[in-house]
Amino acid sequence: MADLKHLRALHEAILNMDLEGIGAIAQAAMDAGVEPQAAITDGMVPGMVEVGQKFEEGEFFLSELVVAGEVMKDGMKVIEPYLTVGAGSSDSKAKAIVATVEGDYHDIGKNIVVTLLGVQGFEAIDLGMDVPAAKIVEEVRIHRPAVLGLSALLSTTMARMGDVIEALKAAGLREGVKVIVGGTPVTPEYADSIGADHCALNAIEGVHKCTEWLIDLKEGK
Repeated sequence: MADLKHLRALHEAILNMDLEGIGAIAQAAMDAGVEPQAAITDGMVPGMVEVGQKFEEGEFFLSELVVAGEVMKDGMKVIEPYLTVGAGSSDSKAKAIVATVEGDYHDIGKNIVVTLLGVQGFEAIDLGMDVPAAKIVEEVRIHRPAVLGLSALLSTTMARMGDVIEALKAAGLREGVKVIVGGTPVTPEYADSIGADHCALNAIEGVHKCTEWLIDLKEGK
């Protein structure tokens, strides 16, 4: 029940955009022995998901979405050191590159994915927002990731996902990486049409899929 109290407090801090209080709330959860991963996936992430839903329904505005994202970042600053304790060297980790495609400046969902990938044992490389296809392909060439995650929140920019996949093919890099796409307008049917390997229904489901791929990779499947 103590864990539930702290998880609820983290959830409410995100939902209420409590920039001043999130640091103390996150620290209290860590001091109480709440598992860091649970604090993120069962506390803050559901709060962020609810904020996103309210934004889509018109109850919240963009400014509130941005502030909630900052609250989550501040909470993560407190929790992340607890996640790294006992972690293995990054040299032994599978890599995942994540980017919001060119022309798109939304990054809250992407940021959640990057954080959760790190929790699940990936070395997550965040390329940021508005990333051209050529830049993504070059980073794939350099880092040789197991997974490439592409995000878009606008129907006008999601076509750039297909451009990235075509550019990977042209560079001879497509077969070596799993491509997962996500964002509000992106559907499984669209993902299939551009040759992606998976469409993430949300951040948590998408990371679960990446984890499945990682297990298959380790087992040589």
